[in-house]
Amino acid sequence: MTVARAPSSIRRRLVVQLALVAALLSVVFFLALRVVAERATEATQDNILAASATSIADAVYTDAGVVRVEIPYSALSMLGTVSEDRVFYHVILDGETLTGYEDLPVPEARGAGRDPRFATYLYRGDTVRAVVVQRALNVDRPHRVDVVVAQTRRGLAAISSRITTTATAIGVVFFLAATALSTFAAQNALAPLSRLTEAVRRRGPRDLRPVTAETPTELTPLVGGLNGFIARLRSALTRSEDLIVEAAHRVRTPLATVRTQAEMVHLQMEKPENRAALRQMIRAVDESSRSAGQLLDHAMVTLRSDQLETEEIDPVELLRDAVDRLSPTADLKDIVITLDLSTTELRVQGDTILLQNAVRNMLDNAIKYSPADTEITVRLVPGVLCRLEVSDQGRGFLAEDVARMPERFSRGSNVEDVVGSGLGLTIVRDVAEAHGGSLEITPNMEGPGACVTLVLPCS
Repeated sequence: MTVARAPSSIRRRLVVQLALVAALLSVVFFLALRVVAERATEATQDNILAASATSIADAVYTDAGVVRVEIPYSALSMLGTVSEDRVFYHVILDGETLTGYEDLPVPEARGAGRDPRFATYLYRGDTVRAVVVQRALNVDRPHRVDVVVAQTRRGLAAISSRITTTATAIGVVFFLAATALSTFAAQNALAPLSRLTEAVRRRGPRDLRPVTAETPTELTPLVGGLNGFIARLRSALTRSEDLIVEAAHRVRTPLATVRTQAEMVHLQMEKPENRAALRQMIRAVDESSRSAGQLLDHAMVTLRSDQLETEEIDPVELLRDAVDRLSPTADLKDIVITLDLSTTELRVQGDTILLQNAVRNMLDNAIKYSPADTEITVRLVPGVLCRLEVSDQGRGFLAEDVARMPERFSRGSNVEDVVGSGLGLTIVRDVAEAHGGSLEITPNMEGPGACVTLVLPCS
């Protein structure tokens, strides 16, 4: 069983990828800032320790051949101003304690020279940072003085914690700003694709013109492929419509010949059963010819809907022309067509041929499905919209059939005994939509039957 995958979004993928990059950069930035800041803080502490030890070493002096030292206040106070850490010192003369904490270890020597040496170790339960500074003192003989100064690292830990908090806040702000900018960049980068999508979406179902929207270079192959597909589709539809038109034309001509011959034979027949059979054949030929004509009309409507030849049309003349053309057909069933034209000032903009086809199909349907000795009312209703109504006293439409009646080859379930193509209302709907109007199917408010209305914008 194949599981359908949810459609992916280029915008979402782009934003997620940019956000991941921003997150990686934020982590790198956080780590780099923390390392650099901690090293700078530790270097500052080392410099202060070295300055304190040097100050104490410089305070070593001799008095009557005796080596003495007076610890300068500034030597220890400079460490006290940095934090609340504890400070330890140890002054050693030739390996013997001169003053200070005797158990304070001396950092191990790393190479020769008198440069300060630093070490970190555990002393009296605390981690301390220590420095040793050497001095040579000549009295009666050379002496070696080692000055060790150590400081606990609680202040450094507090500073490191503050640095971590600051770096984290900066990293989060950087990530959020980068994500917002990534979303904006993705939106801006995909804007041409959105415009192209909107340009194609706004088109009608029969608009097969090439896409001419301005697009970036990266979308040029896509637009070229889309236009190529549209051209092939338009060519295929044109061939199909031409085939329908040709087939309908070729069917109608021999059908007319068959009908003529049948009528001639019908006049010569004397037996009632033979005449009845011929009448049924003539009726079937008429229905076939009518279906072929509607196929031809539908193909013509489809072709002309893309490029309407609009002009100002008088709807009164449109209705009168349709009534004049179909009155002979109505007379054969003793059907009376009544024109209700309360206004002659309305005008519509439209394609004359298409609107004639629509009105003719509305009236033809009414005649076809109306019983003999009934009345059909053709009405023009004025208003904001121009409403062309055809009401009959026939079988009407079942409520469950109304929604699908305008679909191609759809017919009401209550007229299955009547031969038809199911294209009449489809033609009316297509013409209405091509003119920005609509088709309405309602019951006849004045009695049994149906009312079909072509609604068009007034000019």
